[in-house]
Amino acid sequence: MKSLVISVDLGDLDYAAHAEEFLMLASGAGADIVEVLTARRSRPDAAGFIGSGKIEEAAALVKATGAEVVLFDQALTPAQQRNLERHFEVRVVDRVALILDIFALRAKSHEGKLQVELAQLQHLSTRLTRMWTHLERQRGGIGVRGPGESQLETDRRLIGVRVRALKERLDRVQRQRLTQRRARVRGKTLSVSLVGYTNAGKSTLFNALTRADAYAADQLFATLDTTTRRVWIEGAGQIVVSDTVGFIRSLPPMLIAAFRATLEETIHADLLLHVIDAASPQRDEQAAAVNQVLRDIEAHDIPQILVYNKIDTAGYEPRVERNEHGTIARVFVSALQRSGLDGLRQSIVEFGGEPTGNNAFDETVQPE
Repeated sequence: MKSLVISVDLGDLDYAAHAEEFLMLASGAGADIVEVLTARRSRPDAAGFIGSGKIEEAAALVKATGAEVVLFDQALTPAQQRNLERHFEVRVVDRVALILDIFALRAKSHEGKLQVELAQLQHLSTRLTRMWTHLERQRGGIGVRGPGESQLETDRRLIGVRVRALKERLDRVQRQRLTQRRARVRGKTLSVSLVGYTNAGKSTLFNALTRADAYAADQLFATLDTTTRRVWIEGAGQIVVSDTVGFIRSLPPMLIAAFRATLEETIHADLLLHVIDAASPQRDEQAAAVNQVLRDIEAHDIPQILVYNKIDTAGYEPRVERNEHGTIARVFVSALQRSGLDGLRQSIVEFGGEPTGNNAFDETVQPE
């Protein structure tokens, strides 16, 4: 679909990385980007975010390029989105809606699809008014009083019913996980969860550690569904390794809430392997974004080992670094080349000891 991208520079130091990331998101959603318009502002305009002058410029570009949709790299309020669509006469998709669209495209498991639908409905419920503007023109007259409001209330009620049903089904999934977790506590199985910024190479590392075949690709949000495998490591015994959805800066709160059942694998892990793209110039900012999400889901107190991946691209050698207490703190690996993995396994062995038994999982789970 022909798409015009509007990128807004609000003076952030990492704007260039933010803009590049959004273009990757757009491409991942299947957008054919015909033009990128950059707007610079000290703060968003309340009515249209980018101001009247840039709105007119963007409207002219929509017509000149034949763009079918405008992709906005910031989160828009319902009023801003409605005003922009009125000017552009095409659909406007903001950053939150684009991420939701990608999630809907990539979710494969039953649970993942439920989580995506819940997040989409929660997002949609705040924007129903713009869908019924054609009814707002009907005023007065016998038999036509207030049809827009009536339809709007009907839609809200139907969405509310579906949201409650989805939450109940996800609650059942969560109870299933809790039962499995208790079984693992009894078995004292060490649980290791891979976390990291999207596209840091978590799934490739997961496959290298477990000899699994989880989907891995050079794109944002390649993995949405949690994949878990049991693996034997000499010195640590049988452990459980989970690959989770990648994080991103300013992850929409509704996504964190909707995916909480999946993120439970992170919350209840004994050890987090925080996978960092060693070749990325923004690796420090990305690591900070991951730690912020971990705080949001109350998983920031779980022990972490930083795993610097893609060293083959960054030009580093495989190695293990210890902190002042002699504990392994950083491991440098290439999951693609499968180098440095022995050091990573050794770090898991050293951490092992008696697992706290926070987590549990059974690969055969089939959510209702």
